[in-house]
Amino acid sequence: MGWNEKLNLLKMEISKNVIGRDHEVEMMVISLLNNGHILMESVPGTGKTLLAKTFAGVISGQFSRIQFTPDVLPSDITGIQFFNPKLQEFELKPGPIVTNILLADEINRATPRTQSSLLEAMEEHQVTIDGHTIQLKSPFLVIATQNPVESQQGTFQLPVAQMDRFFIKLSLGYPDLNEESEMIRKHRFGSSRAEINPVLNEEDIHELKRELENVKLSEVVEQYLLQITRETRNHPSIELGVSPRGTLALVKAAQGRALVNGRSYVIPNDVKEMAPFVLGHRIYLSAEASLTSTPEKVVKDLLESIPLPVEVEV
Repeated sequence: MGWNEKLNLLKMEISKNVIGRDHEVEMMVISLLNNGHILMESVPGTGKTLLAKTFAGVISGQFSRIQFTPDVLPSDITGIQFFNPKLQEFELKPGPIVTNILLADEINRATPRTQSSLLEAMEEHQVTIDGHTIQLKSPFLVIATQNPVESQQGTFQLPVAQMDRFFIKLSLGYPDLNEESEMIRKHRFGSSRAEINPVLNEEDIHELKRELENVKLSEVVEQYLLQITRETRNHPSIELGVSPRGTLALVKAAQGRALVNGRSYVIPNDVKEMAPFVLGHRIYLSAEASLTSTPEKVVKDLLESIPLPVEVEV
């Protein structure tokens, strides 16, 4: 079975429990292959936990969930050393971060210190507990959520440097009429979740990562991509443009989109389609622009102002 067929099968398995999230699933696969992490923004009740848990099932992975509140400590995430009275010695007890898919629910409710402990693990793929370093499992994907409606009610906004650590940001909107009708038919008598069959295993994911490294980026596409990121640093509505880390993230995201669409080379449309999800949370608008627009809208307007290259060298 080819990778395209496996990806379609993966979407079909997820659709047993999650309705109408094919685009989000594709983005999650792209993030997973790039060792990236996802910031997911949406109102409560749109199926974030179910999506993350089901995704863990189809990739043969373990799933953990942490509900963030202001009293959650870094050790609640990473783990602790505790004294075992029977053995008369200290034992290491790893926290819920030692998993494959970690749902960090309402991350902006945690204190900056707790947020930092999670983001350190995301960057280094390891945690240190009282001098003991534990390598995290592979694959490892953090899906952090936040509620945009309650951004000022008992929350701690993620600073610029921490937002930059997230590979992509997804906004889960409301389902359309047909999707919501299907939800009613499937779930009106309570939880009727279907059993999920694994589609990808660890070896499959490593193989896909190796194939991702061979996806070609032509000079024409590279110049188009650089034009986009550099324009964010000169745009009148943008106070803080995209960092070099953001530029590299856009390259990797475009390569990922090419791979999941069955291509061994990046086309300009890969860059254009991924840019709002990769760059939107990495820019900060001026005070004046933030009154009338959003970062995502500014990125989309910027993309429309830059001509799409016609010829691509493959």
